[in-house]
Amino acid sequence: MDNTGLKKHQSDRLLLLGMFLFFLGLLVGLFIPLMANPRMGLTTHLEGVINGIFLLVLGMIWNKPELSAKWLKTAYWLIIYGAFANFAAVLMAAITGAGRMMPIAGGTEGDVATENIISFLLISLALAMLAACLIILVGLYRYIRMNTNIK
Repeated sequence: MDNTGLKKHQSDRLLLLGMFLFFLGLLVGLFIPLMANPRMGLTTHLEGVINGIFLLVLGMIWNKPELSAKWLKTAYWLIIYGAFANFAAVLMAAITGAGRMMPIAGGTEGDVATENIISFLLISLALAMLAACLIILVGLYRYIRMNTNIK
């Protein structure tokens, strides 16, 4: 089954979403001094910029992984979820001052609902990104095997 059309569509979307997330990261940087936790605001700025670049890079290499349509779609949605959940979690922590799971960034204990949302996002995005990276690694390995004489 040829996934060329699917890969092209997903690649274009990854580029668009990557640039959008990069822009959001820059935009948040303007408001760091106004946040309840400016140190977490800096983290939000960096997460937006770095995850935006990550999506841009993936968009540029998205035609390479040799994966079925099912695995391409799975990796695509896990990556998008992980990148934006990361940004959302640290932005919520920066605005509210919560973030007990991120003490190095100065997170303090917030209200239970906010802490639960932040914790859920952080744990689920970590699992999503690990799974997505593993899928992409397998796809890239298959691509290399198909295009070289590695046995």
